[in-house]
Amino acid sequence: MRLREGEFIIEKLTPSADANFSGALLHHWRGTAFAPGAKAADFERLVRDFNSYPQHFSPQVIQAKVLTEGTDRMQAWMRVRQKHVITVVMDTTYDITFGQLDVQHGYSISESTRIAEIEAAGTGAERTLSANEDHGFLWRLNTYWSYAERDGGLYLQIEAISLTRSIPRGVGWAVQPYVESIPRESLEFTLRSACNALRK
Repeated sequence: MRLREGEFIIEKLTPSADANFSGALLHHWRGTAFAPGAKAADFERLVRDFNSYPQHFSPQVIQAKVLTEGTDRMQAWMRVRQKHVITVVMDTTYDITFGQLDVQHGYSISESTRIAEIEAAGTGAERTLSANEDHGFLWRLNTYWSYAERDGGLYLQIEAISLTRSIPRGVGWAVQPYVESIPRESLEFTLRSACNALRK
Protein backbone atom coordinates (compact mmCIF):
# COMPACT_ATOMS: atom_id res chain seq x y z
CA MET A 1 0.00 0.00 0.00
CA ARG A 2 2.88 2.35 0.80
CA LEU A 3 4.28 1.79 -2.69
CA ARG A 4 0.93 2.47 -4.35
CA GLU A 5 0.83 5.80 -2.49
CA GLY A 6 4.12 6.84 -4.07
CA GLU A 7 6.53 5.95 -1.28
CA PHE A 8 10.02 4.72 -2.10
CA ILE A 9 11.20 1.96 0.23
CA ILE A 10 14.98 1.92 0.70
CA GLU A 11 16.52 -0.88 2.77
CA LYS A 12 20.04 -1.56 3.96
CA LEU A 13 20.85 -5.26 3.50
CA THR A 14 24.54 -5.24 4.40
CA PRO A 15 25.17 -7.76 7.22
CA SER A 16 27.16 -5.76 9.77
CA ALA A 17 29.35 -8.73 10.64
CA ASP A 18 30.38 -9.27 7.01
CA ALA A 19 30.64 -5.69 5.82
CA ASN A 20 34.34 -5.24 6.60
CA PHE A 21 37.09 -6.88 4.60
CA SER A 22 40.79 -6.24 4.67
CA GLY A 23 41.04 -2.69 3.35
CA ALA A 24 37.52 -2.64 1.93
CA LEU A 25 33.86 -2.08 2.80
CA LEU A 26 30.85 -3.89 1.34
CA HIS A 27 27.59 -1.97 0.79
CA HIS A 28 24.31 -3.73 -0.06
CA TRP A 29 21.11 -1.73 -0.55
CA ARG A 30 17.69 -2.42 -2.03
CA GLY A 31 15.09 0.04 -3.29
CA THR A 32 11.48 -0.64 -4.31
CA ALA A 33 8.96 1.66 -6.01
CA PHE A 34 5.73 1.64 -8.00
CA ALA A 35 5.36 3.50 -11.30
CA PRO A 36 1.62 4.00 -11.97
CA GLY A 37 0.56 3.46 -15.56
CA ALA A 38 3.94 2.08 -16.65
CA LYS A 39 4.32 -1.17 -18.58
CA ALA A 40 7.02 -3.82 -18.48
CA ALA A 41 7.81 -3.05 -22.12
CA ASP A 42 8.38 0.62 -21.18
CA PHE A 43 11.03 -0.30 -18.61
CA GLU A 44 12.68 -2.81 -20.95
CA ARG A 45 13.12 -0.06 -23.54
CA LEU A 46 14.43 2.34 -20.89
CA VAL A 47 17.02 0.01 -19.38
CA ARG A 48 18.26 -1.19 -22.79
CA ASP A 49 18.57 2.33 -24.24
CA PHE A 50 22.00 2.86 -22.72
CA ASN A 51 22.95 5.72 -25.01
CA SER A 52 20.10 7.77 -23.48
CA TYR A 53 21.24 7.29 -19.87
CA PRO A 54 22.77 10.81 -19.69
CA GLN A 55 19.30 12.17 -20.47
CA HIS A 56 17.43 10.02 -17.95
CA PHE A 57 20.01 9.75 -15.15
CA SER A 58 21.63 13.19 -15.20
CA PRO A 59 23.60 14.61 -13.42
CA GLN A 60 25.09 11.29 -12.22
CA VAL A 61 25.60 9.89 -15.72
CA ILE A 62 27.65 12.26 -17.88
CA GLN A 63 28.28 10.05 -20.91
CA ALA A 64 27.27 6.52 -21.92
CA LYS A 65 27.69 4.26 -24.90
CA VAL A 66 27.13 0.64 -25.89
CA LEU A 67 30.36 -1.23 -26.67
CA THR A 68 28.89 -4.55 -27.84
CA GLU A 69 25.29 -5.76 -27.97
CA GLY A 70 23.49 -9.06 -28.45
CA THR A 71 19.94 -10.29 -27.93
CA ASP A 72 20.14 -10.50 -24.15
CA ARG A 73 23.66 -9.28 -23.37
CA MET A 74 25.45 -5.97 -23.60
CA GLN A 75 28.80 -4.42 -22.75
CA ALA A 76 28.55 -0.73 -21.97
CA TRP A 77 30.65 2.20 -20.78
CA MET A 78 29.62 5.15 -18.63
CA ARG A 79 31.32 8.22 -17.26
CA VAL A 80 29.63 8.97 -13.95
CA ARG A 81 29.86 11.78 -11.43
CA GLN A 82 29.32 11.51 -7.69
CA LYS A 83 28.93 14.87 -5.99
CA HIS A 84 28.95 15.03 -2.21
CA VAL A 85 31.50 16.96 -0.15
CA ILE A 86 33.80 16.57 -3.15
CA THR A 87 33.03 15.68 -6.77
CA VAL A 88 34.40 12.40 -8.12
CA VAL A 89 34.29 11.36 -11.78
CA MET A 90 34.76 7.74 -12.81
CA ASP A 91 34.87 5.79 -16.06
CA THR A 92 33.00 2.51 -15.62
CA THR A 93 32.49 -0.54 -17.83
CA TYR A 94 29.78 -3.17 -17.31
CA ASP A 95 28.65 -6.56 -18.53
CA ILE A 96 24.84 -6.50 -18.59
CA THR A 97 22.40 -9.39 -18.94
CA PHE A 98 18.67 -9.00 -19.65
CA GLY A 99 16.01 -11.59 -18.90
CA GLN A 100 12.27 -11.86 -19.37
CA LEU A 101 10.20 -14.37 -17.40
CA ASP A 102 7.05 -13.45 -19.35
CA VAL A 103 5.57 -10.31 -20.90
CA GLN A 104 4.91 -8.82 -17.44
CA HIS A 105 8.04 -9.85 -15.50
CA GLY A 106 11.73 -9.38 -16.18
CA TYR A 107 15.14 -8.50 -14.79
CA SER A 108 18.58 -7.17 -15.65
CA ILE A 109 21.98 -7.83 -14.08
CA SER A 110 24.82 -5.33 -14.41
CA GLU A 111 28.33 -6.29 -13.25
CA SER A 112 31.21 -3.85 -13.30
CA THR A 113 34.33 -5.04 -15.10
CA ARG A 114 36.37 -1.85 -14.74
CA ILE A 115 36.06 1.28 -12.61
CA ALA A 116 38.68 4.02 -12.87
CA GLU A 117 38.76 7.38 -11.13
CA ILE A 118 39.39 10.36 -13.42
CA GLU A 119 41.44 13.32 -12.24
CA ALA A 120 40.65 16.79 -13.61
CA ALA A 121 37.85 15.39 -15.80
CA GLY A 122 36.97 17.49 -18.83
CA THR A 123 40.16 19.57 -18.72
CA GLY A 124 43.44 19.44 -20.59
CA ALA A 125 45.00 17.87 -17.51
CA GLU A 126 42.54 14.96 -17.42
CA ARG A 127 44.08 11.60 -16.62
CA THR A 128 43.04 8.18 -15.36
CA LEU A 129 44.32 7.38 -11.88
CA SER A 130 45.94 4.00 -11.36
CA ALA A 131 44.65 1.54 -8.77
CA ASN A 132 47.42 2.72 -6.44
CA GLU A 133 46.48 6.38 -6.86
CA ASP A 134 42.67 6.36 -6.63
CA HIS A 135 40.77 7.23 -3.46
CA GLY A 136 38.69 4.05 -3.36
CA PHE A 137 35.30 5.75 -3.65
CA LEU A 138 34.07 2.84 -5.78
CA TRP A 139 35.97 -0.32 -6.66
CA ARG A 140 33.16 -2.63 -7.78
CA LEU A 141 29.42 -2.28 -8.40
CA ASN A 142 26.84 -4.91 -9.26
CA THR A 143 23.25 -3.80 -9.88
CA TYR A 144 20.19 -6.04 -10.10
CA TRP A 145 16.85 -4.80 -11.47
CA SER A 146 13.60 -6.77 -11.32
CA TYR A 147 10.15 -5.59 -12.38
CA ALA A 148 6.55 -6.79 -12.41
CA GLU A 149 3.59 -5.27 -14.21
CA ARG A 150 0.36 -5.42 -12.20
CA ASP A 151 -2.15 -3.28 -10.25
CA GLY A 152 -2.26 -0.74 -13.06
CA GLY A 153 1.44 0.00 -13.11
CA LEU A 154 4.95 -1.37 -12.70
CA TYR A 155 6.67 -2.50 -9.51
CA LEU A 156 10.41 -1.84 -9.69
CA GLN A 157 13.11 -3.19 -7.44
CA ILE A 158 16.81 -2.45 -7.60
CA GLU A 159 19.61 -3.98 -5.52
CA ALA A 160 23.11 -2.55 -5.54
CA ILE A 161 26.18 -4.25 -4.08
CA SER A 162 29.31 -2.11 -4.05
CA LEU A 163 32.85 -2.29 -2.73
CA THR A 164 34.77 0.76 -1.51
CA ARG A 165 37.92 1.53 0.44
CA SER A 166 37.63 0.87 4.16
CA ILE A 167 37.49 3.66 6.74
CA PRO A 168 40.76 4.45 8.53
CA ARG A 169 40.89 3.10 12.06
CA GLY A 170 39.86 5.60 14.72
CA VAL A 171 37.72 7.89 12.56
CA GLY A 172 34.80 5.54 11.86
CA TRP A 173 32.48 7.37 14.26
CA ALA A 174 32.83 10.53 12.18
CA VAL A 175 33.14 9.11 8.67
CA GLN A 176 30.92 6.00 8.70
CA PRO A 177 27.55 7.79 8.33
CA TYR A 178 28.84 9.79 5.36
CA VAL A 179 30.40 6.74 3.66
CA GLU A 180 27.18 4.74 4.07
CA SER A 181 25.03 7.60 2.76
CA ILE A 182 26.72 7.62 -0.65
CA PRO A 183 25.56 4.20 -1.96
CA ARG A 184 22.12 4.75 -0.44
CA GLU A 185 21.65 8.14 -2.10
CA SER A 186 22.98 6.83 -5.41
CA LEU A 187 20.54 3.90 -5.39
CA GLU A 188 17.58 6.12 -4.50
CA PHE A 189 18.53 8.62 -7.21
CA THR A 190 18.69 5.84 -9.82
CA LEU A 191 15.31 4.44 -8.77
CA ARG A 192 13.62 7.85 -8.75
CA SER A 193 15.14 8.76 -12.11
CA ALA A 194 13.85 5.51 -13.64
CA CYS A 195 10.34 6.21 -12.33
CA ASN A 196 10.46 9.78 -13.64
CA ALA A 197 11.59 8.54 -17.06
CA LEU A 198 8.67 6.11 -17.18
CA ARG A 199 6.24 8.99 -16.61
CA LYS A 200 7.47 10.91 -19.67
